[in-house]
Amino acid sequence: GKLGRYPPWPGKIVNPPKDLKKPRGKKCFFVKFFGTEDHAWIKVEQLKPYHPHKEEMIKINKGKRFQQAVDAVEEFLRKTKGKDQASSHNSSEEKNRRNSSEERGKQSAGEEKRKASLSEGKLKKGTGEGKKRVSSVSSERGSKSPLKRAQDQSPRKRGRPPKDEKDLTIPESSTVKRVMTGTVAGFKWPPSVSEPVKDSDPHFHHFLLSQTEKPAVCYQAITKKLKVCEEETGSTSIQAADSTAVNGSITPTDKKIGFLGLGLMGSGIVSNLLKMGHTVTVWNRTAEKCDLFIQEGARLGRTPAEVVSTCDITFACVSDPKAAKDLVLGPSGVLQGIRPGKCYVDMSTVDADTVMELAQVIVSRGGRFLEAPVSGNQQLSNDGMLVILAAGDRGLYEDCSSCFQAMGKTSFFLGEVGNAAKMMLIVNMVQGSFMATIAEGLTLAQVTGQSQQTLLDILNQGQLASIFLDQKCQNILQGNFKPDFYLKYIQKDLRLAIALGDSVNHPTPMAAAANEVYKRAKALDQSDNDMSAVYRAYIH
Repeated sequence: GKLGRYPPWPGKIVNPPKDLKKPRGKKCFFVKFFGTEDHAWIKVEQLKPYHPHKEEMIKINKGKRFQQAVDAVEEFLRKTKGKDQASSHNSSEEKNRRNSSEERGKQSAGEEKRKASLSEGKLKKGTGEGKKRVSSVSSERGSKSPLKRAQDQSPRKRGRPPKDEKDLTIPESSTVKRVMTGTVAGFKWPPSVSEPVKDSDPHFHHFLLSQTEKPAVCYQAITKKLKVCEEETGSTSIQAADSTAVNGSITPTDKKIGFLGLGLMGSGIVSNLLKMGHTVTVWNRTAEKCDLFIQEGARLGRTPAEVVSTCDITFACVSDPKAAKDLVLGPSGVLQGIRPGKCYVDMSTVDADTVMELAQVIVSRGGRFLEAPVSGNQQLSNDGMLVILAAGDRGLYEDCSSCFQAMGKTSFFLGEVGNAAKMMLIVNMVQGSFMATIAEGLTLAQVTGQSQQTLLDILNQGQLASIFLDQKCQNILQGNFKPDFYLKYIQKDLRLAIALGDSVNHPTPMAAAANEVYKRAKALDQSDNDMSAVYRAYIH
């Protein structure tokens, strides 16, 4: 499952399907979420009444889907009130039941966060509708694994409510009114996990990874001042920051931020940095792209060197290894602005050799360096839902906390420079190969007389169901290849991933085959289309 924290979401307690077992451990209720048709087991202490906290929820959530959920609650309450007036048996228990709501959420920066998960981190069940199913239950040792619990709900069709939706009545209880501070289902956390950490984003999760010989994984809650836990066992250690915030907002760093590169990814990142109150100076090779951000409050930098010299932390997000090197080493480049204490964060997806070379020259001038490539696409960038893979200067990683929270939903710290580049290439290798396989299946269906839409419907009902698969297939069926992730860049990532395998004599035959198909698509002038345009390489 994915880890993350989210603000409140309204719901009502209903009877679960007869074939769905109640999880063991603490007392739970089966909750239906308004506006999404999602359901989950929720602990009693994670519920609180709707009316007293309505205004607070509305302040935290600005998205359209949340507003639709609130409208659905109000409509439900109006209908219920009408029934109550027609009937003289309105018990206090029924009132309490109507006023109870489950807290669930979605990030405020960006209207379509594609999140319908609970609190700190829940399990994802991909659907074609961009939703997340959750299974939030107790973490008692004897309980089933989170994955198993999520699968328990699988027989029910996507988006449909359970068979029996009679509302349960629950007694007035102080436990029902407590704010939701739940933790990752199925994991044991220290007691301190429930203590809120100020000035952090409840949607965001940090991970610190120190790689050692033993494969065991340890999850521990930590405060905002992140540090790698020193395990006596020497086990691989992942630490997740408990970033609960009282008001669900981010306190932007007072450091001056620079940003170089306003492409598909950079544009969304800068927009979210500005929305969250950061002071940002921008530069782009084609200056007219800066205009929109100047209107939004950004400052204009004339050269990369000027941006670096006037800012405390400068981020860069450019296309490939050559562009990343030119930006640093070229005329009026980043390196000319580096002085002791200046910070440079390269978010470009490049090979490990390139990023290590850049780190070396920047550190040699007294600068601090962090690589932080991002997993995502234009839509996720706009929505502030990127996954950030960082490596290098750990102190700089901590200093970037509010920036990462503004632009992403999750951040991983992977150790020494080069690790993030390698991991990013592997992630994109898997994604690029999968995209080519999807295109291959859709075209084979067509030439064998099968319905492509039916193939998609079947895949969406199976274990491969995901937002990625559904969106890419929908785009292909609609003939919409507007770039969300440029085809030329996924081909570049496949090429670099193959070279990474070659450097350690590890076979990558799947990536190599996919790479050839993308090269064919590039020859068909699909470079500046979305990666899904690899479909066109299969059309005879």
